[in-house]
Formats: sequence, C-alpha cells, structure tokens
Amino acid sequence: MSRFRALWQASLNATKKALTGNLEDLMPPTERYIFNFNSKEELKKWHLYSDSEYGGLSSASLEIADSGNGMNGIFSGNLSLDVTEGSKWKITRGGFCGMRSKKFDGFIDLDSYDTIALKLKGDGRCYISTIYTENWVNSPGQQEDNSWQSFVFVPKDNWYIAKIPLARYLPTWRGNVIDAELEMNPSRIVGMSLSVNAEGGIPDARSGPGDFKMEIDWIKALRTEIFGVHLWNFWARRITGNNTK
Repeated sequence: MSRFRALWQASLNATKKALTGNLEDLMPPTERYIFNFNSKEELKKWHLYSDSEYGGLSSASLEIADSGNGMNGIFSGNLSLDVTEGSKWKITRGGFCGMRSKKFDGFIDLDSYDTIALKLKGDGRCYISTIYTENWVNSPGQQEDNSWQSFVFVPKDNWYIAKIPLARYLPTWRGNVIDAELEMNPSRIVGMSLSVNAEGGIPDARSGPGDFKMEIDWIKALRTEIFGVHLWNFWARRITGNNTK
C-alpha cells in the first residue's frame, strides 16, 4: 500500500470511529412533544367539529383549565343522535364530535419514531386518534389529507398514558377503513385529531348519546427500545459504509 493510500485509509478509519462514537449524539431524542396542553395558547392550534355542521345536534368544547395538578386540556360536550328537521344535508343520524389540530407549518417528520403516546383521563367512552398525512394515497385530484385511525380507550377517571404503535393506525376515508395494503408515511404528518362517536368503538366501552369528557395532558411521539436498536444499526451502517444486515 502506498504511503498516500495508507494515510488516506487511516484518516477514513479515524473519521468512521469518531462518527460512530458520537452516533448517539446524532440520533433524535427518544421522545418528542407534539402537543402540550399546559397553556391557553394551545387552544389556538385546534378547531372543533361535530355533526352540527351537517344538521346534527351534537356539541363540543375545548378548554385549558387547572385540574389541581397543573393545567391540562378538557375536550367535552354532548353527543346526540337527533338531526335538525328539514336539514339540507342527507344524514339520518348524528352522534360525533372531534377536535382537530390546525395544519402544521408544512409538516412534522416522525420517521424516527414508532409510537404515539397520549396522557389522558377518560370517561369510559372509546375515542379515535387520527393522524393526517400528506396526500399520496388518493388520486391527484383529491385535496383531502390521508387519514389513519386507531381506537384509544383509557380507564375512567384516572390518568393513563395510552401508547399506540404507528403500525396500528389503519388507513381510512370518511370514517371507513380502506381495505388495501397501505403504509403510512410518518415523515409527512400534517395534523392530528381526537374524536368520539356515540356508537361503535370497543366492547365494554360506554356508548350511546349523552355527555362526554376527555382530559388531555400531552401528546408525544416515542421511539421504543426495539425500534431504537434497528434505527441505530441503520445509521451505523450508513456512516461506516457497511450495508450488510
């Protein structure tokens, strides 16, 4: 080996060693706040919707209040199956409310994470967590974001951290699951929502018309230990040039 090549190889090896040694510093943190309901400023990031937009009689509110252990969000209201007589909208039954985040400035990249965590205090009802991604599943002419949904149910009247793997979110269109093999693109997330229906959900959950109340402390993205190992190995191979599995 020539002297020049030996120096070049030594420099390359030293660079690889330095980069590999600092790989943990290059990795994103193991958790990332997406929403934190500890300030009334958080209200500006959300808007409410319900069947009342289509002639239904359900109602919802979102407020930030002190629960005794600090500030947190309270999503509450009333679910009604009735509809306004003579409504121009062709719905025969109401019964849904939701809170949806306003679109992010561009999108957020959660490609380094595999789980959504929500710290919640429930009321016995089953709720729906929705992730909206940049439109690439629907036809180019459609302006709707792609939606991915999962049920979320937590014990009544107790704070609980619900963890939902991204792989558990199913592709949906207008509330119906799309029967196709589709994969979410977590690097192009444009918004999220939390909603509740009077009917449906999981067995043994409270259902039917009436009041609802869900308290929310925060929503985070998590990287679990197993996913973190795979991600670390991926970046290690990229940096060192070793592409073997």
